[in-house]
Amino acid sequence: MTSEHSHENELLLKTVQSFLEAEIYPHEEEVDRTGEVPIELGRQIEARSKEVGLFASNLPEAVGGGGLDYKAMSLVEREYGKTTHALHSWIARPTEILLACKGDQIARYLDPCVTGEKRELFALTEPEAGSDVMGMKTNAKKDGDDWILNGSKHFISGPVMPDFAIVFAATGTDETSRGPRKRVTAFLVDVGLPGFECKEGHKCVSYRGYKTFQLSFDNVRLGPDQILGEEGRGLELSGQWLGMGRIWVGASCCGKVERMMDMATEWAATRKQFGKPIGQFQATGFRLADMAIGLRTADLLVADAVRRADEGHMEDRDAAMVKVYCSELLNRVADDTVQIFGGMGLMEELPIQRLWRDSRLERIWDGTSEIQRHIVTRSILRPLGA
Repeated sequence: MTSEHSHENELLLKTVQSFLEAEIYPHEEEVDRTGEVPIELGRQIEARSKEVGLFASNLPEAVGGGGLDYKAMSLVEREYGKTTHALHSWIARPTEILLACKGDQIARYLDPCVTGEKRELFALTEPEAGSDVMGMKTNAKKDGDDWILNGSKHFISGPVMPDFAIVFAATGTDETSRGPRKRVTAFLVDVGLPGFECKEGHKCVSYRGYKTFQLSFDNVRLGPDQILGEEGRGLELSGQWLGMGRIWVGASCCGKVERMMDMATEWAATRKQFGKPIGQFQATGFRLADMAIGLRTADLLVADAVRRADEGHMEDRDAAMVKVYCSELLNRVADDTVQIFGGMGLMEELPIQRLWRDSRLERIWDGTSEIQRHIVTRSILRPLGA
């Protein structure tokens, strides 16, 4: 890291680092090899993260969470980025949009997620509506006071079979200055409801053991109390979560960059060819220099976005810049690390090949690099009417 931290944040960092050393790192290789996190191991990580105060640390103390501000959370996510989602996701950070729960929803959904009694999925992506959210086909139609939900979602990620999903569905159409626009609503949908099937989906070579789920809805009846927030305001809710989610992706990418850079540096200093350490050759040394410059820049981008968020004026383009820069830096560093290690970089005996595989997903989920650039471009041109 490039900046100084408060005493409280230094203690938090030490807690996270010690936890990862004791509870996470020892299991990385086995989880990647088998593609599974044994449920007993997951529950153990979950329980011990509660003991040290890391579970639900992102949510306010008022609802039972850890109450960490964005600055502290960025440090935590940066450390988590050094390992695999398959393991660190058991240290739950429930989605902040659950704070929109009201009335009986608090006891049914928010509280159990804070305590770990329930797990949720954030279900937005569809087979034909990934980057194009407005291509969403999942819909809910009014039937008296109830809603009838139909459609499907895929590539919905989580560590374990959920208890409920936050499902985004089209509930009508609004006329806007830019033409008709789908009205999207968020619903709280319990696993086990008639017509709702939730099953494990495709297996990804990045973050092996971190599950993807496929959700399908066939005339699922939902009461009016299953709407999260307000009808037609679902995209606003998702935007609140996706914005900070992209910052956390950026922070985690910085952590992974640091881990690989440390390994590449040690290898370059000790591996000898032609009678001297390979780091003394410009072809290798310059790669290390570019890694260091890139990491410093990425950390500063994250810190700037976090400051803006803590001050309440972070914009979509701030998060987009962080996401695209940090994820693409990570992929360059991952590739350069493999190159520095040579053939050994692709051998199963070393973690380089796993980190290389894991890195590739970061440019895709939470909005592809192309979508992030589109967000930035739009922020530049729209003030000029273009």
